[in-house]
Amino acid sequence: MHPLLEAAGRLHGRMIEWRRDFHRHPELGYEEHRTSAKVAEHLRGLGLEVRTGVGRTGVVGLLRGERDGPTILLRADMDALPIPEADKGIDYMSVAEGKAHLCGHDAHTSMLMGAAQILKERGLKRGNVKFMFQPAEEGLAGARAMIEDGVLDNPRVDAACALHVSPAHPAGRVAVIRGAGWAATDRVIIRIIGQGGHAAAPHQAVDAVAVAAQVVGALQQIVSRQTDPLDAAVVTIGKISGGHAFNAIAPEVLLEGTVRTLVPETQRRIRERIEAIVQGVTASFGASYEYEYEEGYPMLVNSDAMNELVKRICDETLGPGHWEYGRTSMGGEDFAFVAQRVPSAMFRLGTCNGENTAYPLHHPMFNLDENALPIGAALLASLAVHCLENHGI
Repeated sequence: MHPLLEAAGRLHGRMIEWRRDFHRHPELGYEEHRTSAKVAEHLRGLGLEVRTGVGRTGVVGLLRGERDGPTILLRADMDALPIPEADKGIDYMSVAEGKAHLCGHDAHTSMLMGAAQILKERGLKRGNVKFMFQPAEEGLAGARAMIEDGVLDNPRVDAACALHVSPAHPAGRVAVIRGAGWAATDRVIIRIIGQGGHAAAPHQAVDAVAVAAQVVGALQQIVSRQTDPLDAAVVTIGKISGGHAFNAIAPEVLLEGTVRTLVPETQRRIRERIEAIVQGVTASFGASYEYEYEEGYPMLVNSDAMNELVKRICDETLGPGHWEYGRTSMGGEDFAFVAQRVPSAMFRLGTCNGENTAYPLHHPMFNLDENALPIGAALLASLAVHCLENHGI
């Protein structure tokens, strides 16, 4: 057995304890005060240099090697989701109403805590490892906030790596994504402005609900009829709100949705087409509109060199046959802000061992096989060692 995997195995019980504690006490983006305190306490106990309050509630640990050299950053996200957890029959259910770790960030944090301990106990001959425990990945750009607070500086980061749990893969299996790993994720806000009235006299009003229905239908043509079928894109209206009573015509309807793209030109074109469609449909029905388009996370592009390193580390640490090429996700990931600045790779780590761990991310029943925890910790530690001591960067 690889020595770093063996070391991770000795920490398996502790990583389970950490993960279940975080799972029981989930915190939303920029509210991770308890989680951050636990992480900082662990890193200080290891003797690492620790900064807190980075990007509001983020934590950075720094492990220096015996000699100067490059710096690799390993990242985990700490925030939970504003989704109630379903009763899964576990004794570490979330005790925070309406909040739960349903994306595996509790596991990410625990694995990186384990990797920090493994590397501290082993020691580094050269270079530095920076441990980035970030807040607010779920839509609030915690990675960007930490970058603005200097997480990539002092010492300057030369490369970065992260993992994300995957219920779509068997526990311990690694999926490496070539090129674009996660999509650019933007937000659309459309307000349809009509004229209210009595439901029995629609000719005396401008029905914002009817206009909104036409807008939603027309927007689906952007991907199905105005985008190259080989160019992946998504336009989804996820929220509609409007109206006051069943027997009154709504004066306004608010539509909120998301655009997911893998090509910048497609992103620009869809942004323009949405407003053109909204403008045309509302004008044809005598309504007006307000339109906001917010660019969110950029596309996450994995470095070829870092991907090659991930594959090599999988073979060396786990043995041949434990990785595969994975598919691009149209989901978003704010590790993309790091990947824009330094060569980076994010890989998926399988966490499924059967029906109870096969629910998708963000599902109220999501859970994972905790046997993947030492594997993830060992891979992160191995990546750091290889980069720094074997001149991978």
